Amino acid sequence: MTSRLLSPRRRRVVVPASASVVGATTATAILDWHHPRVVALANAQPVVRSPQRDLVRTAHRLISGRIRPVYAMNDEQPVSVTISRGRGSCSQRMAVLEAVARAHGIATRVRGRVIDGAFWYPRFPRLGAVVPTDVVLAWPEFWIEEGWVPVSELYDGLCMTSGFSNDSTETLFDAVTRTVVDWDGTSSPSCDLSAHVREDLGYFDSRDELFRVHGQTLCPTARLVVDPVLSRHSA
Repeated sequence: MTSRLLSPRRRRVVVPASASVVGATTATAILDWHHPRVVALANAQPVVRSPQRDLVRTAHRLISGRIRPVYAMNDEQPVSVTISRGRGSCSQRMAVLEAVARAHGIATRVRGRVIDGAFWYPRFPRLGAVVPTDVVLAWPEFWIEEGWVPVSELYDGLCMTSGFSNDSTETLFDAVTRTVVDWDGTSSPSCDLSAHVREDLGYFDSRDELFRVHGQTLCPTARLVVDPVLSRHSA
């Protein structure tokens, strides 16, 4: 059983076609890549100009090593704050990757999905009753070599044995390096996560726009109370 008490009230919005969402390289309130901390992180990786996929992969590995995964709940936290704290949720770490990509001139966008809260039961076995019914997920895509590449396709992950099960310390951010993370149901059953998708929200030029339109997973009051506690606990 999941909970609607912690979730904000959502409004239904027509899913925009991907062709009309061109992405961007500009800085935003969340993707504040002009901030000195973000610039320093972007410049900390070896200079890889071509292919662009290698640059984003290198940034991903750098972020994985420098920013500890935790159960933070504020999806609108600026990337510079996440870097300063040295810890972040899966969503916050994804935002850092987007910001670094934009700092290098690589356009990004996100595809929004509403994920069934029960997907997170294995991580919170004693707290299922208070897990939000819906979890808003911003899944990044990168304009690489004149095509949109989802974060789940940055690496050569193959669904050979097991996909992402959400029952260990591994996060979605880290899982993409070794396996397919399939929200669309196009892979083998062991990697197919499409059954957990409650709604496809479509594409947005930035995660800022996604959360502005659809809200975050938790309502503001819940974030104010819960985030300071969970954001210090390792995932």
